[in-house]
Amino acid sequence: MTKEKVIFFGNGPLADYALEVLEQNCQIVFHAHTKEDLEEVKRIKTETPEAHGVLASFGVIIRSDVLDLFEPEGILNIHPSLLPQYRGASPIESAILAGDDEFGVSVMKLAPKMDAGPIYAQATLAGLPLEKDRIYREAAKTGAKMVLAIINAKNPKEPTPQDDKKATFCGKLDKAMGLLTPETDTAEQILRKIIAFQGFPKPKYAFFGLKCIILEAHMLKSGETAPLVIPCLDKRSVAVDLLQPEGRKPMDAISFINGYKK
Repeated sequence: MTKEKVIFFGNGPLADYALEVLEQNCQIVFHAHTKEDLEEVKRIKTETPEAHGVLASFGVIIRSDVLDLFEPEGILNIHPSLLPQYRGASPIESAILAGDDEFGVSVMKLAPKMDAGPIYAQATLAGLPLEKDRIYREAAKTGAKMVLAIINAKNPKEPTPQDDKKATFCGKLDKAMGLLTPETDTAEQILRKIIAFQGFPKPKYAFFGLKCIILEAHMLKSGETAPLVIPCLDKRSVAVDLLQPEGRKPMDAISFINGYKK
C-alpha cells in the first residue's frame, strides 16, 4: 500500500513523539523547523500537491500564503489540550499547574487565529501518572494516530468549529517562573510546579544558600520522614529526591546533604 506523503512542521518533545508514529506509517517528504523553512514548504507542496500538512508545536506563525496551499483539508495541528481549553504555548504545563488530573489532545485545522481552527478529532487522556514527559508522549502519539485516521479516510468528515466563548488561554513559560515560592504556595502547588517546569524553566530552590534545580520530588506523607524537604504554606512538605546544584551534576538528597550541609 502506498504511504501518504506528509510535510511536517514541529519542534520539541511533542513533535518528536508524534514523528515516531507518523514515520512508521507515512512518507515524511519534508520537516520544517524554522520560519525560513516555509519557503521550501511552498516549493515542495507546489510540486507535490497530494502531500498533507501536519504540525505539532512549531512555534512559528504560518501565514495565509502557506495555509492556502493545503486547502481544503488544511494543515492538521496536533494540540495537547481539549480545545477550546488551553489555547496557546503551554497547554500541558498549564493543565498541570491548574490541578488537572485528566489531559487531552485535539487535531484541528490550522487557522490564522491561534489555536482557533475547527476540530477534526479529540481524545481525553485519563489515568496518566503526573509526569510531564509521559503526558507529552501520550498526547503526541494519540494525536498522531488521529491524524493518520484523518489522512487515510476515504470520506473524511468536516471539522467542527470551536466555541470561542469557552476558550481559555495560556502563555509561554518564562525563566522567572522557575523560582519556587513555598512560603506562598501549598505543597501540591509546589509539587505541580516542579513537575510542570521540568526541562524549562527548570524549578529552582536554595538549600544551604546554594541554588539547585529540583529534578524529582514527591509529597511527604503523614508520618514519613525525608532527608531534604521544602516546607510549604499549608504546613505540608515536598520531599526532594533528586536535585542538581548550579554547575554540578545531579545527585540524590543524601549525597547532596553529605556534600553541602555545613
